[in-house]
Amino acid sequence: MTTAAPDSGADPTPSQGKSKHKGVPRTRAGYAWAGLVIAALLGVAVLVFILQNLEQVRVNVFAWDWNLPIGVLVLLSVIAGALFTSLIGGYRLLQLRRAAKKAG
Repeated sequence: MTTAAPDSGADPTPSQGKSKHKGVPRTRAGYAWAGLVIAALLGVAVLVFILQNLEQVRVNVFAWDWNLPIGVLVLLSVIAGALFTSLIGGYRLLQLRRAAKKAG
């Protein structure tokens, strides 16, 4: 009859807060740095997109009429969509907080 070896309490998997380099913990500053690098690369890509799409187009929105480069128009459209989505998401979070306060 064999018995199981006593549990030494050691976890065979590395902890989630440690990086793959021994003794170097992951920090918020490290994640912020990675985020800034990614944001800078995306910013350069957007700038290249805008510079490659400088052809003027006529824009008619309700009673307003103006000319904009295509790249700028697409960028403004994306920003407007992101703001609209954020407003809807923020309102939903507000609803959920109110519901949680009532329940708790």
